[in-house]
Amino acid sequence: MTAGGASLDIAHVVENLERGGLERMVIDLALAQRAAGHRPRVACLFAPGALAGELRGQGIEVFACHKAAGLDLGAVRRLRAWLQAVPGAVVHTHNANAHYHTVAATFGTPAPRLVNTRHGMGASRPRSRGEWLYRRAMARTDVVAAVCEAARARFAAQGVRPRAGLLAVPNGIRVETFATANEERRAALRNVLGLAPGTRIIGTVGRLNPVKDQAMLLRAFARVHAEADDTALVLVGDGALRAELERQAGASGAGEAVHFLGDRSDVRQLLQGFDVFALSSLSEGYSMALLEACASGLPIVATDVGGNREIVADERNGVLVPAADAQAMANAVLGLLRDAARAQRLGMTGRGWALREASVQAMAARYDTLYRGVCM
Repeated sequence: MTAGGASLDIAHVVENLERGGLERMVIDLALAQRAAGHRPRVACLFAPGALAGELRGQGIEVFACHKAAGLDLGAVRRLRAWLQAVPGAVVHTHNANAHYHTVAATFGTPAPRLVNTRHGMGASRPRSRGEWLYRRAMARTDVVAAVCEAARARFAAQGVRPRAGLLAVPNGIRVETFATANEERRAALRNVLGLAPGTRIIGTVGRLNPVKDQAMLLRAFARVHAEADDTALVLVGDGALRAELERQAGASGAGEAVHFLGDRSDVRQLLQGFDVFALSSLSEGYSMALLEACASGLPIVATDVGGNREIVADERNGVLVPAADAQAMANAVLGLLRDAARAQRLGMTGRGWALREASVQAMAARYDTLYRGVCM
């Protein structure tokens, strides 16, 4: 028995378990659900992905449908058989593609108790075929959980109407695994990067793609570095824009102070070496990177888009700036660098908030309440 009642069979369906915020959330949620006495398992629509071993190593099943491009009825049949192996499970899908394929896999069977989480702010093309299929799937969907209130409002406006409700259920992270940024870790990171003692590091974490707008962050950092040459910018993550961004950094006049670290498995340790965390996105749902920055006690400068203001309270744990505004980003970063006491206060406020509100356990409890209150 769990604290909320009888234990549940929970079948998560995702596209894959490659590195990313959605995938990290699903893994952490499944592990927390098992710790609470439930029986979670995970199906991947495509290949398992690089992170699947984390669950398998803890005895949680990861099943791969190995879907081919386009219509693949074989993958749908494989997903159908996997779902039918444990009748009565709560089926929890993640994002639109996994969801409407799951609905297709259950067609002609009694409708399962079906929950969908939409990560991020939704598709950039709400009238696309995929989004049309997703909305059609609402007839067999109990509830949709958006990851922030801003996303919930957007989906409501786009006509997402599940049978029982459209709710906001914020994500959580393993806050207890994050240590607070400190001078020892900063010195270690400076040493690894070959930086002079005392160099202050502005860091960011995220895929290198247009929506994250690291190009704006590079422009902002060039202005920061022109006024404070004891600074460096560290970008953690990889993506299609890396070569283009590296060229931009080289042409900015601050190229030697910009460091691209690529995809890393030691993000927690790297965060401890930053002085300021910056997020330059044009669109965000409920950013896992911001949650991790809060857990690390870092002062934050973030663009005021999507769910960012539901994590970053302006002048409480960070500073919000307009999207695509490199000067505003530069001014906010410089303001934190010039006032160490303010930066520390904002960072510690964020750490306290994360411990109270942003843990995996808090997220799992919210989903447990949702499963029982809406699906049963």
